[in-house]
Amino acid sequence: MTREWTEITVVGEDDTGLIAEVTSFLFERNANIVDLDQAVRDGTFRMTMKVDTSEMVTTQLKFQEDLEDLCDGFGVDVQVRFPSDCENQSIAVLVTKESHCLEALLEAWNSGELDADIEVVIGNHDDLQPLAAQYDVPFHDIGDEKGTPNEEELLDLLTDYDIDLIALARYIRILSPEVVFRYESRIINVHPSLLPAFPGAAAYRQALEEGARIAGVTAHYVTTDLDQGPIITQRSFNVPADATEEDLKRLGQPLEAEALLEAIKLHLADELSVQFGRTELENPDETDAQLGAPQELNQLIPDQPVDGFDAVAAGETDETATADD
Repeated sequence: MTREWTEITVVGEDDTGLIAEVTSFLFERNANIVDLDQAVRDGTFRMTMKVDTSEMVTTQLKFQEDLEDLCDGFGVDVQVRFPSDCENQSIAVLVTKESHCLEALLEAWNSGELDADIEVVIGNHDDLQPLAAQYDVPFHDIGDEKGTPNEEELLDLLTDYDIDLIALARYIRILSPEVVFRYESRIINVHPSLLPAFPGAAAYRQALEEGARIAGVTAHYVTTDLDQGPIITQRSFNVPADATEEDLKRLGQPLEAEALLEAIKLHLADELSVQFGRTELENPDETDAQLGAPQELNQLIPDQPVDGFDAVAAGETDETATADD
């Protein structure tokens, strides 16, 4: 979330005239549009706006109520987040059965490392309810007997707990555009590969089958394109000879937790920006965040040879020609 602009997100069916009505609504209240983006996926329309409401001629409550009434007339949902909403952020952690990422997040929150509150843990199975209970965090199981989640229930819970950030802590389900569009740039996932390599299911197995020498993990923002969202942090490790999929899980899981936690901390500190699909640090000289491999790795990289042979050859030719003259 931005700490400078008000964010407005509209999700529903595309309707001719909606954008014009919303922009007119903002103009009439002296709210200036800084950025506007729209997309359609699987029949779901999304419009996201960043708006300067610092000089608007109405109260925040009245602004939100009137905008909700306008959008109700078009049959679409709207979310409004003012800059002041960023001051006390809340996290929902989505899980399936693997505990390592959830445990790391809960411990970091319990020790005061997170500048936010973990308000709820939501699972498509109930396996991790005891872990959430150890930290007195509410747990909701939204999955059926096969683990298929009820996304309407998920959206209701996210609204009820007033969630700002969703952390996918090895949540083994694909979120639909209905969820992703409502929380654009506010969902962080950790994937067990060095994306863009080996997206999708069974990434460690894919790495073994392709003979990878180096494997790793990636924390990234979630988009409607599977495992293609902007990369935030990555960690890597060597693949041992004769390694099994379980071996890679054992090596990768601690790094999954570390990469996810690092990415969440950076997001909460408003340290991340995305430009042309690449995530950058807002203040790279003021943070010791580890986005990729440790800096010590650079000392192991040889500095020669590098491109430049043509230039050297040309220089030698010129010198030879001068000497001959």
